[in-house]
Amino acid sequence: MNRLEQIRQRRAELRAMLEDTTQVNLNLDEIETELRALEAEETELERRTAILNTVPTATTVPVPVAEQRTQGAEVFDSMEYRNAFMQYVMNNTPIPAELRKNENTLTTDIGAVIPPTVLNKIVQKMESVGMVLPLVTNTNFKSGLAIPTNNVMPVATWVAEGKGSERQKASLGNIQFGHFKLQCRVSISLETSVMALSAFENMISNNVSKAMVKAIENAIINGTGNGQPTGILKDAAAGVKLDVKDFDYATLVKAEAELPVEYEEGSVWVMTKKTFMNIAGMTDKNGQPIARVNYGMGGKPERSILGRGVLIVPYLKNLDAAAVGDIVAFIYRFEDYALNTNYQIGVKTYEDNETDDIVRKSTMICDGQPVDTSSLVKLAKKA
Repeated sequence: MNRLEQIRQRRAELRAMLEDTTQVNLNLDEIETELRALEAEETELERRTAILNTVPTATTVPVPVAEQRTQGAEVFDSMEYRNAFMQYVMNNTPIPAELRKNENTLTTDIGAVIPPTVLNKIVQKMESVGMVLPLVTNTNFKSGLAIPTNNVMPVATWVAEGKGSERQKASLGNIQFGHFKLQCRVSISLETSVMALSAFENMISNNVSKAMVKAIENAIINGTGNGQPTGILKDAAAGVKLDVKDFDYATLVKAEAELPVEYEEGSVWVMTKKTFMNIAGMTDKNGQPIARVNYGMGGKPERSILGRGVLIVPYLKNLDAAAVGDIVAFIYRFEDYALNTNYQIGVKTYEDNETDDIVRKSTMICDGQPVDTSSLVKLAKKA
């Protein structure tokens, strides 16, 4: 009970005493003096409360440590949660309730959220280990949301003085991202029970990133759109298709000619290493090599064909192994492909009853599809 309530309760008691006619020998002077003092104090307290209500709430009020641990996403990056996460993955020890209070679980089968420290390592490796992933456009739209796209470019026209150009109505289309689930399962050996936290986090990020990079990059190129992202090569009618029986100088020049000049910047050749090495051995009529390999400052090969960069990937077939109609190489500007993901990866630990193995399952939600295929020039194997 605060002081204001105590004053009001005492005033009610004194009032009851005065109303009770059975009570005699009351000291009215003392009662009156006390009532006046209580009234003055009550008035002052009410005034202070009114003034306090007009002052904005202070932003520096200290928060108890127990509450600080569970406020916001920072809890997942704390050393306490990271150690708890390691114990959860290795020993299936449940994450303490106070560390899971504000956890935002996106799918019902996720047992714990990967700490941001580990997740950042996974994302960094996904963007550095892979060759395709760093080139695409990453978005973070809500699943099912239709994103408008402009299908035409406005054209400027010369007009006479005092005249205006005709208004141009933009033709808008849209793309819609789905909600596809990518998983990888990691088996951790007994030796991890004596691992340091840094070694454990490095091992987890290596295992998860390598598996997910391959799956995502393969889907970016060859995805069916059914339960996975839609690949660049999914639509057979998209872009320009050239049938080739063998690679020669004329074929490469023709492919370059099909690439619109507006898409020159950023477009690259995509093929397997074996396909490129076959082209690397080709020369023009003057004996000059068509494909070139330069070595950068770090000793990393920098490949190009007719001056255009080459991206080596394992997600296509070379000409010898491909079936008739298979795409063996293509030109594309990867920034025209949108990969939509929240980059929130969860992990669940469970026991395989058949083998008694402890399995760690990581889950990621993502989708992707080409926004523009005007830069796509495909080379397919001809019979």
